[in-house]
Amino acid sequence: MTDSRASTATHPVRTAAMVVAAVFLLVGVAGFIPGVTTDYDGMTFAGHESTAMLLGVFHVSILHNIVHLLFGIVGLALARSVSGATGFLIGGGAVYLVLWLYGVVIDHDSPANFVPLNTADNWLHLFLGVGMVGLGLALRRAGTRGARA
Repeated sequence: MTDSRASTATHPVRTAAMVVAAVFLLVGVAGFIPGVTTDYDGMTFAGHESTAMLLGVFHVSILHNIVHLLFGIVGLALARSVSGATGFLIGGGAVYLVLWLYGVVIDHDSPANFVPLNTADNWLHLFLGVGMVGLGLALRRAGTRGARA
């Protein structure tokens, strides 16, 4: 039983989920730092009227930053188990793919763009969605391969 706990503690899917979650936390915090976020004074709570840009590229708002922070916290909590980490990566990746699709379909200058999103956000969401789902699928059984050999 000790061996299975040790392999679970260092399972690659858990590590990947912790890294992804930590990046979301970092991005959420960075969104509130003037200088890292350009036009900081133009940040609104939500909506396409926000002019703040993380790294001068990604459209952000207070809501957008809070979502990143919450996503990171949930990811760290779920990364405590293999099943939770897998669910975070695959489920979170699916959420980002839906967000990518939403960003592609809506008019970026309309009230429907409440997050807010821009083209750079859309490409990032596609990359994140595919990457997170891929990591979740590829790594979910990685820790059990060594135990079977």
